Amino acid sequence: MTKNIRRGHDGPFKAKVALEALKGEKSLAQLSSEFGVHANQISQWRKQLPKELPNLFSDRRKKQDRDQEDLISELYRQIGQLKVELDWLKKKVPNAPVEEKRKLIDPGNAMIPISRQCELLGLCRSSYYYESRRDDSYNLSLMNLIDEQFTKTPFYGVARMTAWLNISGSTIWKGSMSP
Repeated sequence: MTKNIRRGHDGPFKAKVALEALKGEKSLAQLSSEFGVHANQISQWRKQLPKELPNLFSDRRKKQDRDQEDLISELYRQIGQLKVELDWLKKKVPNAPVEEKRKLIDPGNAMIPISRQCELLGLCRSSYYYESRRDDSYNLSLMNLIDEQFTKTPFYGVARMTAWLNISGSTIWKGSMSP
């Protein structure tokens, strides 16, 4: 039992078989056995040949080729421009703080997903979605106390400053100040 194997034929082969069929020197059955192509296929190629011959000598095909080459060169130019812009962005953005990078993200942009925007900016997605759960006002008040005490006693180290904060009534976790 033989399997039907579908194979594609190139243009020169089709032209050769169609010209032989158009000459009429051999029957379709003879051409079919000679070239290994079904007679119906040869008949279709023979009918197609006179229709395609006028296009062979026209400038339209050359114009289409030139248009396609122009399109390809324009696409390559755009790709190069995008590459330059992306490299520029990657050089400028790493120096920016996380808060500024987060502001550059446009969640309403349907063309570029948030994950891609974060990747382009060099920002972790978790950094974009992160929301602080701590109360920053308490942190600011502690920093103000430390600044005031440091201006009075600049020779205090971490241990003395922690002890002073605990004595003054601020609750400081001792483990956070240790090295």
